[in-house]
Amino acid sequence: MEAAVFILSLVDCCALIFLSVYFIITLSDLECDYINARACCSKLNKWVIPEMVGQCLSTMLMLVSMHWFILLLNLPVAAWNIYSMILALIND
Repeated sequence: MEAAVFILSLVDCCALIFLSVYFIITLSDLECDYINARACCSKLNKWVIPEMVGQCLSTMLMLVSMHWFILLLNLPVAAWNIYSMILALIND
């Protein structure tokens, strides 16, 4: 069980790192005027929800497997994602 949790967590973290690099590259293209702001937003907005779900999934995996230190490391980011999602839903 513990090995499966860490393998899923590793795959999840790799996906989150890939998304972070994709965000940085897209924002760099926007800064260099290779794409306009509308194209940048349309590319990045479709990946915000999967990124938040991935982070919360990693946090929940650590909670279920009772790895408290790693849970405490992931908890602030998951809390921020939930907070920003609630604000986005309120403002729409």
